[in-house]
Amino acid sequence: MAKPATRAKKNKFGKAWLDQHLNDPWVREATRLGYRSRAAFKLLELAERDRLFRPGMSVVDLGAAPGSWTQVLREKLGRGARIVALDLIDMAPLPGVIHVKGDFRDDDVLEALEAALGGRKADLVVSDLAPNLSGIESADQARAVHLGELAVEFAARWLEPGGDLVVKAFQGEGFPDLQREVQRHFVKVYARKPKASRDRSREVYLVAKGLKSTG
Repeated sequence: MAKPATRAKKNKFGKAWLDQHLNDPWVREATRLGYRSRAAFKLLELAERDRLFRPGMSVVDLGAAPGSWTQVLREKLGRGARIVALDLIDMAPLPGVIHVKGDFRDDDVLEALEAALGGRKADLVVSDLAPNLSGIESADQARAVHLGELAVEFAARWLEPGGDLVVKAFQGEGFPDLQREVQRHFVKVYARKPKASRDRSREVYLVAKGLKSTG
């Protein structure tokens, strides 16, 4: 007898989420402007506040799908920019963007990335990677921190000295360690919560400026 009540409860919460999503002003504005998700406004705010964009940059977008951050990069960096969108899943193509499908830890994917960058390194790496949520808070937090660490490791390898990184993180266990790891590699590090992030979310972005030279 409990199963119908359980389904009703799930439907109730699903409808509440859908109503909130459809009434979200950031979602409506993203739809109006043709962005693939509300996340576009997070990158726009971060880029303006921390002066991340320059015409003609080489940029890698980790976990790019569905592509809203890639859209912002294409829109703001001009025709001379080299933009590589990297993800495990397919993404609808965008003009002037190179899409590399696969896990950025795999050698064949890294070879494709190197070719896409034309043999040079990137000026900016952005990562909006987030784990698939299990509903177990401690496990989800650990996965999120691990993804952040992977993004930092990737940036340390693939950025030009002086390059910048934007990486998603979630406040909680492991976050201070991740922040210290970013600080180890970059001259300045800021924790930012864009206006388009939901108030109840523990989501923040670490904006890291100036990759330290290892030479």
